[in-house]
Amino acid sequence: MNDPRRFAPATARNRDAILAVLRRFVVPGANVLEIASGTGEHAVYLAPRLEVASWQPTDPDADARRSIDAWRAEARADRVLPARELDMTAPWPRLTPAPDAIVCVNMIHIAPWSACLGLLDGAAAVLAPGAHLYLYGPYRRNGAHTAPSNEAFDASLRARDPAWGVRDLEAVTAEAAARRLALAEVVEMPANNLSVVLGKAAAPES
Repeated sequence: MNDPRRFAPATARNRDAILAVLRRFVVPGANVLEIASGTGEHAVYLAPRLEVASWQPTDPDADARRSIDAWRAEARADRVLPARELDMTAPWPRLTPAPDAIVCVNMIHIAPWSACLGLLDGAAAVLAPGAHLYLYGPYRRNGAHTAPSNEAFDASLRARDPAWGVRDLEAVTAEAAARRLALAEVVEMPANNLSVVLGKAAAPES
């Protein structure tokens, strides 16, 4: 029988650094929504260590969802819910339970810009004031790559699909701010990546 689990070598390198940042704003008992969960390895590692009530993994790819559910079964991760289909370029369905935090690792550079905007739109719609959206991945800062390896990675992504590529941090945070998702923190991470934490601001008083 074929094992549907996928393996991402970077997960073992970055999961503890990601966990350390998430612990700052994901409280025990929270309901977490993960966007573009990929293999599912982050879900089964992070959920029990954060002591969440639920961790909802999602991915638009059917093979990825099978991998997520296989990791979930192998790890007996009862806090991790069955994988759900969710496409950032389409309207979001109703989510139950409503997420207290949203986590997205390594998506917006391996997707069209419209997926980043869809993520920000969806997060702004479902997060309560004070809740957070967490992004992890490589970014350009002030119009420049932060390392030669990121520049080479960007070129390889654009060669695979011209709609992909390492995003400008300032462009992402400007679009987030337009949706009342304020930049709370930027944290340097392994392999020239960044953690970008965005907090949902309250609506202005009329």
